[in-house]
Amino acid sequence: MRVTPLHPHIGARADGIDLRSPLTAELRTAIEAAMDRHAVLVFPGQDLDDDQHMAFGGAFGPVEHTRATVDAQRHRLKHAQMNDISNLDLNGEILKADDRRRMFNLGNRLWHSDSSFKRTPAKYSLLHARSIPPEGGETEFADMRAAWDALGQKMRGKLKDLVCWHSLLYSRAQLGFHGFTEEEQKQFAPVPQRMVRRHAGSGRLSLYLSAHIGRIDGFEVPEALALVRDLVEHATQREFVYQHRWQVGDLVVWDNRCTMHRGRAYDDTAYPRDMRRVTLEDCAPTLEQAL
Repeated sequence: MRVTPLHPHIGARADGIDLRSPLTAELRTAIEAAMDRHAVLVFPGQDLDDDQHMAFGGAFGPVEHTRATVDAQRHRLKHAQMNDISNLDLNGEILKADDRRRMFNLGNRLWHSDSSFKRTPAKYSLLHARSIPPEGGETEFADMRAAWDALGQKMRGKLKDLVCWHSLLYSRAQLGFHGFTEEEQKQFAPVPQRMVRRHAGSGRLSLYLSAHIGRIDGFEVPEALALVRDLVEHATQREFVYQHRWQVGDLVVWDNRCTMHRGRAYDDTAYPRDMRRVTLEDCAPTLEQAL
């Protein structure tokens, strides 16, 4: 495996391996080391089917059992645990402009960390490109360790012990998406997470931010949201961000424990974009992990 950095802080390209083959222990260790260093790895030209995609992800930890979406029973993919990050319906047709699933999926264009709204959040996400639009639809990744390092000492002291509450209800409300069913409201009930984490693989401290934050313990809501907005603006300065322009066959793996990401706009009512994601569960809730 050849690893080539793509950005001074975050992101690298990994060439020379075929992910359809079972991983050796040595290669798995090398990939984990590269992830700890770069937080985002791009594996180009990977002709994976869904079974191979699931198998590769499962080599690095337990796959999340539940998908977080509206109308979750309507799923077009083979594996119930695989996330459908596309603009396609059950028949592979482009979603209508007013489709509830399309409105919900627009939340992916906000800066976020996958599954921060679950009590035990995500470790790695593995997103595979099956079809892409002719332009747009990039994914951007922000290095939250570098963002933490760039904060002043006074701000670090203010943030280090804060506990935030995360929910999909909070992030979708930012876009005016309401009308969750009673069952969805229960499923997406807010959960607590540390604002600052120690990244296990590198030992570095990292901000843990997301559009899913709606409250901070000890703060009035307007003050909490103003603080989160300021921190997101700081953490997503261009010096901390790698933008990935997709090619069919790209498999991009990122570490949700020390990154945020967002999808960029494209003409999603005219062109199909078929992306499939396997998401791994972290070892424990953030409040149970040592800081």
